[in-house]
Amino acid sequence: MKIEATISNLLERFRSHPRFLVTSHARPDGDAIGSVLALAEILDQLDRECIVVLADEVPMIYRTMPNLDRIHFSLDAREAEPDLSTPAILLECDGIPRTGLAGLEGRCLINIDHHASGRPFGVFNWIDEDACAVAAMVYRLAVAAGVKITPTMATCLYTAIVSDTGSFTYSTTTAETFALAHDLAAHGANPSQIARDIYFSNPESKIRLLGTALSNLHTEGPLAWSWVTTRDMDRAGAGAEDCEGVVNYLISIAGVESAVFLRELPSVDQYRLSIRSKGKVDVALIAESFGGGGHRSASGCTLDGPLTAATERILHQLRTGLC
Repeated sequence: MKIEATISNLLERFRSHPRFLVTSHARPDGDAIGSVLALAEILDQLDRECIVVLADEVPMIYRTMPNLDRIHFSLDAREAEPDLSTPAILLECDGIPRTGLAGLEGRCLINIDHHASGRPFGVFNWIDEDACAVAAMVYRLAVAAGVKITPTMATCLYTAIVSDTGSFTYSTTTAETFALAHDLAAHGANPSQIARDIYFSNPESKIRLLGTALSNLHTEGPLAWSWVTTRDMDRAGAGAEDCEGVVNYLISIAGVESAVFLRELPSVDQYRLSIRSKGKVDVALIAESFGGGGHRSASGCTLDGPLTAATERILHQLRTGLC
């Protein structure tokens, strides 16, 4: 089915229901947050009721985004919307577990995703691996629906796109991406302010944790890796959100083709991995082999410990991918 027909069918579904629940993945990033808020505005303009629910809090660097007060934070979608006949729209998820929410089972699910690891788990599925961010797909919905691109919607979408393209550095960045950014700026997004909010508003704890992660840096030819433990995080007063972006320092090293950052999870002998590639290695496939997923150049997964075993497992796969 062509994208235009897919969007038309999706909009018809929007018009056939009076009320929707909108969510995205646990540990939300800029694309997840900006996209759910922008989609909520679209549904508002279509005279649909919209309840936005996320399992985890918004990271500090995204707390200047508009309309954050409409997000319900809960581990159970039924607390915000107990009526199971209300359809749920899932953005950037490969299934219900990725949301971190209970109470989605039994609902009509609409799946909108742009990851290579995306799966057609919903009653309706729109998966576009070529989209630079799910926000770009939400923008196409707004245009097709003929709704007004408000300054708040433009701000949410621009924030989502600049964060999910690595500031326009990932391979999914095209001329179309810049045209989209131009249009969002023309509709009220402030690129310089958004950049300051994302990249120059870090808590001290994040910088202290970064120092620890960089002190744990190891390299082996085209590979780079590092880690932090829960003790490291406690010492820095850091949370999980403070680990966002650490892996980008590793992949920025000249001559490094793939990198991985491991974060110890509290109370369980497991590690959350952020994996990056400059293009020679498809880290989405590697992440999928461990039950994770993502994009060709940016993916993630979780591995059992101890640290030495988890590190060796992922390095073995990355070495193989570089052969």
